[in-house]
Amino acid sequence: MDIEEKLKEQIKENDVLIYMKGTPYEPRCGFSARTVQILIDCESQFSYVDILENNDVRATLPKVSDWPTFPQVFIKGELVGGADIIAQMHESGELKKLLDSIES
Repeated sequence: MDIEEKLKEQIKENDVLIYMKGTPYEPRCGFSARTVQILIDCESQFSYVDILENNDVRATLPKVSDWPTFPQVFIKGELVGGADIIAQMHESGELKKLLDSIES
């Protein structure tokens, strides 16, 4: 399985997935830290991939998602966005509704 297929499989198999710099416990950039904190605030269960430990992912994911920056948050197989979009959705309450709808 090539890296593109592997990424598509990861995205499909995880209800909430964040591709980030570092880990939720040790984020390695402010945008990743902020995004993880928002997911935690929403009481979401999520999976993550540390792109700093996976250069193939870091190089290939922007082609798969058509999104150039990290973090990238996928919910139910769809790219929702990066830190700014997630923050806007959180402030409006839209993110919590979306996350609650998949966990019920």
